[in-house]
Amino acid sequence: MELLTSAPYPSRNPLDNVADLRAQIAANEKGVVELRDMVRHFGLDVVHAYMRHVQDNAEEAVRQVITALRDGSCAYELDDGSVIEVAVRVDRRARTAEIDFTGTSPQSAGNANAPSSVAMAAVLYVFRTLVAEDIPLNSGCLTPLHVTIPPGSMLAPRYPAAVAAGNVETSQAVTGALYAALGVMAEGSGTMNNVTFGNERHQYYETVASGSGAGDGFDGADVVQTHMTNSRLTDPEVLEWRYPVLLEDFEIRRGSGGAGRWRGGDGGSGASASSNR
Repeated sequence: MELLTSAPYPSRNPLDNVADLRAQIAANEKGVVELRDMVRHFGLDVVHAYMRHVQDNAEEAVRQVITALRDGSCAYELDDGSVIEVAVRVDRRARTAEIDFTGTSPQSAGNANAPSSVAMAAVLYVFRTLVAEDIPLNSGCLTPLHVTIPPGSMLAPRYPAAVAAGNVETSQAVTGALYAALGVMAEGSGTMNNVTFGNERHQYYETVASGSGAGDGFDGADVVQTHMTNSRLTDPEVLEWRYPVLLEDFEIRRGSGGAGRWRGGDGGSGASASSNR
C-alpha cells in the first residue's frame, strides 16, 4: 500500500489494485491445485504426453499454413511518427517462417514502447488466426517461427522506458503490420479506441469497438472488438447506474468502414452527458 500511495503519481484506488493482485494469486493457486489433481488422477507421464501432443498439433497446423504464405514486408507508421518495420520470409521446404522487426524505430520517450512479450503475443495471435482448425492457443504455434526483435527498439525497450500504451495500442499496430506483410486481410481500425474519464470518486475505462477488416471474399463485421482487444462494452444501464453519466445514443456509424469490393466493418459512434448526481 505504501508503494502504491507514495509515488509522485499514486494509485487512485490502491485497494482495488491489491484486490486484483490477490485475485491473480488465487487464480494461480487454483491452477496449481487442479494440475496436481490431474497428475494424481492420470499420472505425470500421461499429462506430459498430452501436453506435448497439444503443442505438436499446434506446430503442425501452423506449418501447414506457412506453405500457403509468401514473403512480404510492411512499414507501419504510428501517430507519433514511429515506424514498425516487419519482414516475413517464408521457407516452404522447411515449412518455417522468419519474422524480422529489424528497422523498427528506437524506443521513445513516450509510452508507446511495447515489451518484446507483447510483440511475441501479436505474432502468436496472427498466426493462430490463420489456422482454420479449432486448436488451443499455445506455444507450439511459435515453434516453426523465428522472430527477430532488435534490442532497444520500441518493441524491445530497455528500462526505464514507459510502456503503458504498448499493450493497448502498439500491439494493434504490430498486428496490422503483420497482416499487411502477409497480405491476408485488412487490419480494422488499428487502434483499441481507448476512452477514459473520471475524478476522485469515479474512474471509467472503455475500449469502443470499431469494425473488423475485410479480406479476400468477405466483408468486415460492424462494431466488434478485433485482434488485441478482448472486452465487451459496458451495458448502458450499468454505466448510468454506477457513474454520473447519461448515455444519449450509441449507434453504427454507417459507411465508416470504407469502400471497396470487400468492405470493412463500420465503427460505432455515440454521445454522453454528465449529470449532477
